[in-house]
Amino acid sequence: MRIKLFTALVITVMVALAGCASKVKLNDVPVEDKSSSSMAVDPSLSAKSGSGVTNVQAQSLSGMNAGPAGVDKIIYFDYDSYSIRPEAQPAIAAHAKFLSTNKSLKVSLDGHTDERGGREYNLALGQKRADAVRKALSLLGVTESQMESVSFGKEKPAAMGDDEVSFAKNRRVEISYR
Repeated sequence: MRIKLFTALVITVMVALAGCASKVKLNDVPVEDKSSSSMAVDPSLSAKSGSGVTNVQAQSLSGMNAGPAGVDKIIYFDYDSYSIRPEAQPAIAAHAKFLSTNKSLKVSLDGHTDERGGREYNLALGQKRADAVRKALSLLGVTESQMESVSFGKEKPAAMGDDEVSFAKNRRVEISYR
């Protein structure tokens, strides 16, 4: 009886582990959400004396968020892949040229996945996608200090839906200038 129970337990554990197999390796790199907007103190808004409170006004990044004119800021990926598609190469090259000539600008590379897969798997895949774009930009002359790669996994979908069109829109890296 004990042998059958032990055998059943071993088989259950093996099946569970086989179900967790993945092509994407999980890294020990922590993932942070650094997408909060910039805040700046507005001197024209003064707090009442003695209150100890300073008024702040949210400052839009839209002026600096332009990047190269007419160039896509979203790089799309195939299912379960972090390989950059050939059709994305011209956009990456244009961003690299823009960043190389504007050394004071920084860029955030936000990796995303579709909803399929577990949270950890998708965070790892999103990070691999962001790192792939980062490496491509680096090879084209962008300094590492100008780039930050972040993964959001499946947490911030661009399209809602359970069809392939929605999934394809969510498998992306967004390039955001700061």
